[in-house]
Amino acid sequence: MRHLELVVKVAAPAQFVWDAITDWPRQGEWMLGTRVEQTSPGQNAVGTTIAAFTGIGPIGFLDTMTVTNWVPPQVCDVVHTGRVVRGTGRFEVRSTGEQSADFIWVEDLELPLGRLGEFGFAFVEPLFLAGIRSSLKKFARQTAREFAQK
Repeated sequence: MRHLELVVKVAAPAQFVWDAITDWPRQGEWMLGTRVEQTSPGQNAVGTTIAAFTGIGPIGFLDTMTVTNWVPPQVCDVVHTGRVVRGTGRFEVRSTGEQSADFIWVEDLELPLGRLGEFGFAFVEPLFLAGIRSSLKKFARQTAREFAQK
């Protein structure tokens, strides 16, 4: 199991950040190399299913998730149910002021292939984290810009 936790500051109120982060299809606008869709109909809630394809063209992997905890505008927990990505994830939004919030991205990932997977991830992890950091910074810029234009 590998625990990952990243925080980005966003110049927008917590509710605005929450609405942006849980607009699943729009995640593809800021998440590097990823297309996301909500695969269950209706409102976001416990039981909502999401599918995220990460890759270039047809080469990549599908990360399927089910929402297991839904406490707007603060916490969304998911369980990863795909073949490649397994474990749990959390989106958390914490208000830091009237017009600012922290977005916390947490993953507890079960690495495939046992010790071989752990060994391999040690080499991939810096690039993986750099991609997530870059994506979160893009999210923060995009969300702050959209809030300022409202």
